[in-house]
Amino acid sequence: MTVAIHIRNLTRRFNDLTAVDNISFEILQGEIFGLLGPNGAGKTTTLSMLATMLTPTSGSASVNGIDIEKDPDGVRKSIGIVFQDQSLDEELTAWENMDFHGRLYRIPTDERMRRTEELLKLVELFDRKDDFVKTFSGGMRRRLEIARGLLHHPQVLFLDEPTLGLDPQTRNHLWNYIETLAREKNITIILTTHYMEEADRLCNRIAIIDHGRIIALDTPARLKDSLGGDLVTIRSAEPARIGPALSAAWIHRIDTRGEDVVISLHNAEEHLSEIVTRITVEKIPIGAISIHKPTLEDVFLSYTGKSIRDAEPDSRETMRMHMKMMRH
Repeated sequence: MTVAIHIRNLTRRFNDLTAVDNISFEILQGEIFGLLGPNGAGKTTTLSMLATMLTPTSGSASVNGIDIEKDPDGVRKSIGIVFQDQSLDEELTAWENMDFHGRLYRIPTDERMRRTEELLKLVELFDRKDDFVKTFSGGMRRRLEIARGLLHHPQVLFLDEPTLGLDPQTRNHLWNYIETLAREKNITIILTTHYMEEADRLCNRIAIIDHGRIIALDTPARLKDSLGGDLVTIRSAEPARIGPALSAAWIHRIDTRGEDVVISLHNAEEHLSEIVTRITVEKIPIGAISIHKPTLEDVFLSYTGKSIRDAEPDSRETMRMHMKMMRH
């Protein structure tokens, strides 16, 4: 398959801080690629370099075969960006917002009119084309922003928290649009999200970035399988004593998270009684026990030591990126 984004040893430093640290990976054309990480992990800096808003300190990257340093204008023409913060003009209609964006990209009038109609129909907003954006719901605004981001035929679309703050029904509706774009339009999509269900549903592959480094990269299924198949969570007043009591070949790994001890293993039901017996023999208090299949949230916790919910998205930096993009 064709490689849409090629990254090799990409690094960005800000004085003594290394925000992105020698990362390398490829994203295929038509792939939905998730970039997950806590706040300050390097997600925004990585996207800023790929969108030519920041120059790398070292390393290289190309988007649609275009070098981000040698031809930044070419890169910008081939990408679309939808930010988590709304950037629509509420005092303009849906059509006027689209038209204004098309003029910024110097799209010829006939093509601009045709594309605007086509995309508003795609996101089911054509019947509201003459309504002011201030009358739109949150979901309608996100759909309009996606339509606007596609106006200039981008081959790569950056979606930064595309469904943040939307209700579950509207979020599911947008997921369908995103899947359609990748499948039918063969658009490459890079997605950042704090919703693990969203990443699991949409992404072909996911990269987890922390402290500027890619610490895991695989399909959602393989990332979850890497935790061992099942998770047994034991709550105890003495969690530090549980690990030494459970040395066994069938245990994949043991993580302690506060009062909870999370045991990764296969076929948890077969081993649960032995786990309880060993802990009981050591007279370790047990507050509660639960078994579940690994989720992406468990994967994230395992690799970063924190929940992705612990880090709220930082909208100020993405808005700054947007304003710079609009000026070019």
